[in-house]
Amino acid sequence: MESISLPETQTALVQTVYVQPLELKTIPVPEAIPGSAVIKIVSVPVISYAHEVLNGSRQYSYTTPLVPGTSGVGRVAALGVDSNSLQIHQLVWFDSVIRSGDNHDDIILHSLTGGFTPGSQKLMQDVWRDGAYAEYTRVPLEAVYPLDEERLILQLRYKESDLATIGKYLVPFGGLKDISTRAGETVIVAPATGGFGGAAVAVAVAMGASVIAMGRNETSLAALSETFGGRIKTVKITEKPGGLVDAVLETSPPRAAKSTILKSCISALRRRGRMSLMGGIREDAIIPIHRVMHWSWQLKGKWMYGRDEVFALIKMVETGLLKIGEHGGMQLSGDYEYGEWEKAFDVVSENARWYAAVVMKPAAM
Repeated sequence: MESISLPETQTALVQTVYVQPLELKTIPVPEAIPGSAVIKIVSVPVISYAHEVLNGSRQYSYTTPLVPGTSGVGRVAALGVDSNSLQIHQLVWFDSVIRSGDNHDDIILHSLTGGFTPGSQKLMQDVWRDGAYAEYTRVPLEAVYPLDEERLILQLRYKESDLATIGKYLVPFGGLKDISTRAGETVIVAPATGGFGGAAVAVAVAMGASVIAMGRNETSLAALSETFGGRIKTVKITEKPGGLVDAVLETSPPRAAKSTILKSCISALRRRGRMSLMGGIREDAIIPIHRVMHWSWQLKGKWMYGRDEVFALIKMVETGLLKIGEHGGMQLSGDYEYGEWEKAFDVVSENARWYAAVVMKPAAM
């Protein structure tokens, strides 16, 4: 096992009992076991619905005690004996999507949800429970992605807080790739004013598509227009998209279950159009089955993304094709230490718009 000299203990945010407030605690630093890397945390994002997950409102299934925090940017601090390419001190982005090595249908989101199968629950309970709101976290080797530090930091002038937002872009990229979005096509992103929706607009534009961005918040729609200019058209959700489109990426939050947005978007598809369903609606929705059949539409569900998509998106950022973080129109609404977690959660909840980013990090040494 290759490593630097690691301390025995660290400070981390811990939820000791389900739905109870987080606490700063001293816990052991994890060791690198075969198939893993220990990452020294640099910057981790705060998801806009963090409060709702940890207070039980979203009823996510996870095991406590738990160190929350899903993905982020860090440096490799220790490696299992079977690591062949990662290097100690290397700048990396580590992913939240973890799959069982012998059954890829067993999937968890690191320290966020134990997934939907007995096997995925076992992954969280027994192996990959504690996440990134700590000084060090242990993750599978296949969830660690090298970043070209010279290119990203020195040449493109990204900050670590910018790179911590990579996961926000990856989610819609998974859906857009799944429906084979191509350059020159017209794609609806609906709604486009939330965190994933706004990132979807950026990714679709980088993929060469023209975008119809739908939303309710006129300020957020105006910010999209200002950022992406003539490559997008903004439309209020209460209005019709206008004309037929090639594809739709749906990113609705749970509260949109009674909205007409699904029907409006499906009806806007041209013949053989495709739609990726990636939102958080949990209730059943009415689908115009006869029209789906008659127009040869493809309606596809997509949860997250695959390893190939991560490499592809990072390459888009490194080449300058996709601009992320503040370079891509986002604003850093807060960069907090773990002890300020309540403020960080409040700020991200109050600024749940596509252009707002909140990150956390360990206390300065």
